Amino acid sequence: MTSTSFATAVIGVGARAHLANNVREFGGEVVAAVDPDPRTASATADLFGGIPLLPDVTTLLRDFPELDCAIVTSPDDTHAAIAIQLLEAAVPVYLEKPLAITTEDCDRVLASAHRTGTKLYVGHNMRHMHVVRLMKEIIDRGEIGEVKAIWCRHFVGTGGDFYFKDWHADRSRSGSLLLQKGAHDLDVMQWLAGSASREVTGMGDLMVYGGITDRRDNSDRRMRDWFSRDNWPPLTQTELNPVVDVEDISMMLARLDSGAFVSYQQCHFTPDYWRNYTVIGTEGRLENFGDGEGGEVRVWNKRSGFCEKGHVQYPIVGDANGHGDADVLTVGEFVGFVRNGTPTDTSPLSARDAVAAGIAGAESIRSGSRPVHVPELEPAVRAYFEHHQSRPE
Repeated sequence: MTSTSFATAVIGVGARAHLANNVREFGGEVVAAVDPDPRTASATADLFGGIPLLPDVTTLLRDFPELDCAIVTSPDDTHAAIAIQLLEAAVPVYLEKPLAITTEDCDRVLASAHRTGTKLYVGHNMRHMHVVRLMKEIIDRGEIGEVKAIWCRHFVGTGGDFYFKDWHADRSRSGSLLLQKGAHDLDVMQWLAGSASREVTGMGDLMVYGGITDRRDNSDRRMRDWFSRDNWPPLTQTELNPVVDVEDISMMLARLDSGAFVSYQQCHFTPDYWRNYTVIGTEGRLENFGDGEGGEVRVWNKRSGFCEKGHVQYPIVGDANGHGDADVLTVGEFVGFVRNGTPTDTSPLSARDAVAAGIAGAESIRSGSRPVHVPELEPAVRAYFEHHQSRPE
């Protein structure tokens, strides 16, 4: 590996495979793709040009023994096995969130990275979205005091297209959308609070999409083939995945190690698509209105009645087209980590804690809202990542 060359393979040519092209911003090149479905050949060529499309990681490791890294964007249920195979072969891994779909698999991946010393990075790109970094800066400056509660409402207006027409709708493949989609927000809330979830209670249901009987095996297509903003209202959706058994509305409450509370609500049949965070501290509160370019974070830090604009307003810049800007920054952070060992703002530990909280939330939902304790990671593995990768909080 040199400072001007960064040979990258992409594993899984699906909706997030385009992420790998961001290595070009940092002197890298995508040299190979892996996908067991030969029908992805055209998508591979469209995204990356004339690179080889290989059927599995074993073939990749045989044909490309000098890889600098691999970017894994395969379906969630394959993350653990693929990551472990690459880590054991000493190939640094960028693993798209979520880390895995079971806490046990998360811990196996972290243990492999610990044992081998191979670099592991989990792509929680929202830590590089300006709205999130702005909220973190406001908190770190002490403007609202010590964080005691965080609420997040996630309106997933494209949920029917994004998550109910392919493997995401099948809990055996994704676990739950509280995990798959919520891992972003759970990671953000735990980062803002500087603490991990320890006890979780959830409530949720398959309220809307479960009643749609028009189903189709869409494995011969990609999301761009069926996505349309004309698919409205939600009950007019067609060609859903044959198996639909994940909740389309989920809510969870969690107590963090710090004693702070978090509340998370996710709905996949809203007309609008954005996230709204409220963070309450001992000296004020903040809230975002919009989560991209043109929005703002408002701070209330005086006693008042209704005060729509708050007492201080901070504009959100960047992220005009979703989290594309954050994708570039996240990949750049990964490249710096692999090349130079630079500490990262993303954290495999926090990625694991977000998955564990989402899994506990789904377990609670599916057991009548029973409180569920989140298991802790083996101390030696946690200490390894705290000392070898993450920036100090």
